[in-house]
Amino acid sequence: MTSAQTSPIAFLKGHGTENDFVIVPDPDNGIDLPAAVVARLCDRRAGIGGDGVLHVVRSAAHPEARAMADEAEWFMDYRNADGSVAEMCGNGVRVFARYLEHAGLITAGEVAVATRGGVKRVHLDKDGSVTVSMGRALLPEAGVTVTVGDRSWPARNVNMGNPHAVAFVDSLDHAGDLHAEPPYSPAEVYPDGVNIEFVVDRGPRHVAMRVHERGAAETRSCGTGACAVAVATARRDGADPAETRAPVTYTVDVLGGTLLITEHPDGAVEMTGPAVIVAEGTVDPDWLVGGTAGNVTATA
Repeated sequence: MTSAQTSPIAFLKGHGTENDFVIVPDPDNGIDLPAAVVARLCDRRAGIGGDGVLHVVRSAAHPEARAMADEAEWFMDYRNADGSVAEMCGNGVRVFARYLEHAGLITAGEVAVATRGGVKRVHLDKDGSVTVSMGRALLPEAGVTVTVGDRSWPARNVNMGNPHAVAFVDSLDHAGDLHAEPPYSPAEVYPDGVNIEFVVDRGPRHVAMRVHERGAAETRSCGTGACAVAVATARRDGADPAETRAPVTYTVDVLGGTLLITEHPDGAVEMTGPAVIVAEGTVDPDWLVGGTAGNVTATA
């Protein structure tokens, strides 16, 4: 937030399978969002509340996205709830695309969105679902052991533009409360932290998960995490599309709903799920930087 910012700041609130976000439209990249401001916006008791902030900027106006401007007009400058910067957010990119449609900046159909994890292709379906081409999963050989209480599990290392550790467990209750990041070792495998997924089987090509998201504690859903879980489960099941030459689809239940994840023989991963805008309003900049006179107004 710059000291010159005195006008009310527009925001929207949206979610994808209950992974919720504060959306800050800022086409010209004129709003500074230091970590403390992001954390204030995401505070669920004293702020608007969210798992993260979707800062909506034209790619040409942001130094991290200018190289992608010819391919994608809009950049998703994503921040975790604690203010830290993240490479990608799968649910977030669906909500980001829904916002662009809501604001009349695009129409239903295909849109390219620039992210720190590269350009993502998004399709907005007329039935309300949104499909994102998430790119290819990387499967580094180095894995970790995740521990909760007196239980430990090996975790598969999957990178979806951001890092994940996928552990298969007998019960989702074994993940504990997930308020704090579960310990893992060796720590040097993830020098910048990691998203940790705990997974159980629900049926053929059907799993359920809980997740501790880096910088946000447990969330109701994680899109990149669901993709990582589907890829790790396919490898466990011997269903690698590169070997079978057939796409494989998994239903992944998250606390906030259900996502469909398809991995194709060329390695491309697609995610389909809902994305909803639920409210919009304005934030008083005095409140946002810690003053006492500010307020938030919103309309559903």
